[in-house]
Amino acid sequence: MRALSSKPHEVVERALELSRADGCVVIADEQSTANLRWAGNALTTNGVTRGRTLTVVATVDGKEGTASGVVSRSAVTPDELEPLVRAAEAAARGAGPAEDAQPLVTGAAPAPEFTEAPAETSSAVFADFAPALGEAFARARAGGRELYGFANHELVSSYIGTSTGLRLRHDQPNGTLELNAKSPDRTRSAWAGRSTRDFKDVDPAALDAELAVRLGWAERRVELPAGRYETLLPPTAVADLLIYLMWSASGRDAVEGRTVFSKPGGGTRVGEKLTDLPLTLRSDPNEPGLESAPFVIAHSSGGDQSVFDNGLSLTATEWIREGELRHLTTSRHSAGLTGLPVAPVIDNVMLDGGEDRSLEEMVANTERGLLLTCLWYIREVDPASLLLTGLTRDGVYLVENGEVTGEVNNFRFNESPVGVLGRATEAGRTEKTLPREWSDWFTRAAMPALRVPDFNMSSVSQGV
Repeated sequence: MRALSSKPHEVVERALELSRADGCVVIADEQSTANLRWAGNALTTNGVTRGRTLTVVATVDGKEGTASGVVSRSAVTPDELEPLVRAAEAAARGAGPAEDAQPLVTGAAPAPEFTEAPAETSSAVFADFAPALGEAFARARAGGRELYGFANHELVSSYIGTSTGLRLRHDQPNGTLELNAKSPDRTRSAWAGRSTRDFKDVDPAALDAELAVRLGWAERRVELPAGRYETLLPPTAVADLLIYLMWSASGRDAVEGRTVFSKPGGGTRVGEKLTDLPLTLRSDPNEPGLESAPFVIAHSSGGDQSVFDNGLSLTATEWIREGELRHLTTSRHSAGLTGLPVAPVIDNVMLDGGEDRSLEEMVANTERGLLLTCLWYIREVDPASLLLTGLTRDGVYLVENGEVTGEVNNFRFNESPVGVLGRATEAGRTEKTLPREWSDWFTRAAMPALRVPDFNMSSVSQGV
C-alpha cells in the first residue's frame, strides 16, 4: 500500500481513492490544545496536546434507497486507513435505507487553503495573558482573595472531501477562561467566565476587580425563602437558557407535536409572537469575534443534522425576529418532510435587544430584586413546555433601592426559556459571554442581561 502522508488533505484524498462505495465523505479533524490551571493564587499545571480524528461516511445505493455507514477513529495509521474505509462501507451495506438520504453536496473549485497545513495553537497563545494573570494573583493576595481557575485554548482544522468533488477546510479557534475568587475561609465565592478566540481580549485584572466587588457584596448574608422574584439574569445565564432553546428548536419535532414550538392542533408556532420585547435571536457564521464554520460539518446523523449535508453552505439566520418566531432548525431531509425552509444548525447564537443599558444601570433601576451570577446543573423537566430546572451558583445578590445590599442563599429554579422571553420586561446591552453550564459544548454566544419580574425560584438550595 502507498505510504500515508501526515498531511490531512492527503489523508482525505487517499481515503476517497480507497472507497468502493457509491458515495463517500471524509472528514479529517486536526486538533491542538493549550491550557493553564491555577489554585490559591499560583499556577499549578499547564499542557499542550495534539490529535487527529478521521471520519468516513460511506453511502451505498440499493433498490429500496441509499444506506449510510459512519466510522470515526483517532490516530489512524497508514495501515489502518483502508480498514477504516472498509468498515464504513460494511456498516452501510449492513444498514437499511437511511431515512435522511439526500444527494451528496457538490461544490465548485476546491478551497485554496485545503492543501495548507493545519493551524495549531501552543502555549504562546498565553504570552500576554499569563503575565497579566500573575499580576492579578499579587493583587488578589494583597486583597485577601484566592483565585482559582482554568484557561483553555483549542484550535481545530477540519478538512472535508467528498466523492462529488467537494474540498473544504475550516479553522476553528476556541478559548475559554473560568475564574473563581474565594475568601480565605472559603465561605464566599464568586465566578466570572469569558469566551475568546485568542486571549488577547481577556483582562485578568478587570475580572479580579469584578470578583472582588462581588466578594464584598457577600460579606452581608440574607436568607430568603423560595418564591417568584424580580430577577436580573446576566448574559451568561441568558446564554445557558437560550442555547438549550436552540437545541430544542427542531423543526421536525415541532411539526410532530413534541415540543414547545408545536402548535396545538398541528403545525408549528413559526410566525407567532413569543415576546413583546423587540428581541432578535440569530446565528451567523461570519459574526465578528464569534465566527464559526460557514458550512455543515456533520460527523453523524440525528435530529436535524445529516451526514448527507456535509459541506452545505450556511448563511445568517434569524430564529426570532423582533419577538416573532421565524425559523426552526432543519436539515435538507427534515425541511422536505415538514415544508419548512432549510435551516441547519449554526455554531453560534446572538440575542439582540436593541438597547444599550449596562447590567449596572439595570441594577440601579431595580427597587427590589435578585441579581444572579450564573446557572448550572440544568436539566429538562418537560419538553412540551421546555421547562428546565437547575441551580444558581457562586453568588445570588439582593438588590434594594438600586444597590446591591448583600448575598442571599442559592435556589433551585424551574423555568422555560420561552416563558422567560415572554415575561421579560427589559433587555440590556448585548455582549460576548461564556455560558457556564454548556461551555464544554457551546461557547460562541452574545447575550444581553434580562429583567424577569417573576422568575420562579422553586426551592432553596444549599449549593455554593
